[in-house]
Amino acid sequence: MYTSGYANRSSALSSTSGRIARVSSENATAGLISEVVYREDQPMMTQLLLLPLLQQLGQQSRWQLWLTPQQKLSREWVQSAGLPLTKVMQINQLSPCHTLESMIRALRTGNYSVVIGWLSDELTEEEHAQLVKAADEGNAMGFIMRPVRAHSLAPRQQSGLKIHSNLYH
Repeated sequence: MYTSGYANRSSALSSTSGRIARVSSENATAGLISEVVYREDQPMMTQLLLLPLLQQLGQQSRWQLWLTPQQKLSREWVQSAGLPLTKVMQINQLSPCHTLESMIRALRTGNYSVVIGWLSDELTEEEHAQLVKAADEGNAMGFIMRPVRAHSLAPRQQSGLKIHSNLYH
């Protein structure tokens, strides 16, 4: 599911949403890696697309791992978003060079239904292949969150996703 166009990433994520909705809460999902490219000036898209997936995955017995660059998840936001506070694990202040390696290790274990990591650079095909293999081995999902600057997008590529800054404290 390695795509290079912004529109393809959004539609791939939308189709993923439908796929997960059909999976029962205790059935493990097939391994999947998806990239969410988001803009900080469009706050609602990420929540609209990711929260239903994360809520569904929260019904599994496995953990959700958030590898965030510097922010700490707000306990209040996790609860208000309908995510299971007892199944959400976060590692923050992780060096960007360690995020990819950490994602691969976590996905491979099978202990997590989903691993979400923030990466500022695009993945190489080899890095993507490593993530896909790890997700398949652990029967888990991985989301790569990648911010882009609004002024760096061409006019046709302005639909992006955003993580609310109030998600963190």
